[in-house]
Amino acid sequence: MLNNFIFRVFLVVSVCLAPFSLYAADRLEQSALVRENAEQSLLLSVAQSQSRLISVGEQGLILLSDDNGEKWRQAPAPVSTLLTAIKFSSPNNAWAVGHDGAVLSSSDNGETWQVNLTGREINQLRKSALEKEVEQLSAENADPEVIENLTYALDDAVFAIEDGPTSPLLDVLFTDANTGFITGAYGILLSTQDGGNSWNYLGHRLPNPDGLHINRVYQLKSGRLLLLGEAGLIITSDDQGNSWQQLEAPYYGSYFSAVETDALYIFGLVGHSFRYDELNNRWEPVSLSTEATINDAIAVDNKLILAGQGGALLRQNSTGFSPVGERQLRSFSSLVFTGNTLVLTGETGITRITLGKE
Repeated sequence: MLNNFIFRVFLVVSVCLAPFSLYAADRLEQSALVRENAEQSLLLSVAQSQSRLISVGEQGLILLSDDNGEKWRQAPAPVSTLLTAIKFSSPNNAWAVGHDGAVLSSSDNGETWQVNLTGREINQLRKSALEKEVEQLSAENADPEVIENLTYALDDAVFAIEDGPTSPLLDVLFTDANTGFITGAYGILLSTQDGGNSWNYLGHRLPNPDGLHINRVYQLKSGRLLLLGEAGLIITSDDQGNSWQQLEAPYYGSYFSAVETDALYIFGLVGHSFRYDELNNRWEPVSLSTEATINDAIAVDNKLILAGQGGALLRQNSTGFSPVGERQLRSFSSLVFTGNTLVLTGETGITRITLGKE
């Protein structure tokens, strides 16, 4: 078993070094191999649109199911890099992201996939955005320290182009068919306003000067965008990404998931969980009676279900949270609820658990 199941962070390290750039290029050009029992492989994310489930994971695996996750078949994928997240932008349009800056899109409910973006283009987008920002601020005689910091970032962007397509992407979200956001390691933030036909690099505009990893992008019911990252990074936007503000963190470790029911809940390392008290404008700790890292959370009948490291699977009830079934040895990374079944992804592939009534 992996010592730590935070795939979106720790697996990043293995592909972020310059000597691996050649291999990254190969992964972006080599299609995923067809595998037997692919549903038992490392899978990091699952998403649902109507009756279709799509799951993604190691070596470009993309799996489809139309029977609540009971049977799976592999869809052809144009890359063989690790895919970390899958989301739908509309009933038939899906987006997957992964290591090496891979961004894949499908317009036929996951049957076929095209490369929309790679780390090569992301590096160029970052360089161009920083050049434009430095030029504009210099013309405005802005704070020299700000310009200096952006110049350093521009130098890093130039070096990244030389290193190759090593940008690990960690999450994707479309708020409608046209408006989308992608987050990743080292402060990557991309946005599109035209359904992925073009992308803008926004990472340099975040209150994230240290380039901390951004693990998750989430939209609240109010329309507010929420970014969760490492070292207590919590950033919001109330104008669809035009401006961003950092929130005071209740815990200065990494966060990996958010969900909203009666309030906003966020979850992170070693069981650190919090509920936002909007009336009093403060975070309240949530007791889970576990130190397992929570990797994903969903709401079912307005009650939370949490999945995480070491087989942690918890269900909210009137008094707190209780385990669902027997504790398993497999770690979970993502989950959906379909029919009366929880479908979970993780280090040993797909797990299905029938969810009974409380």
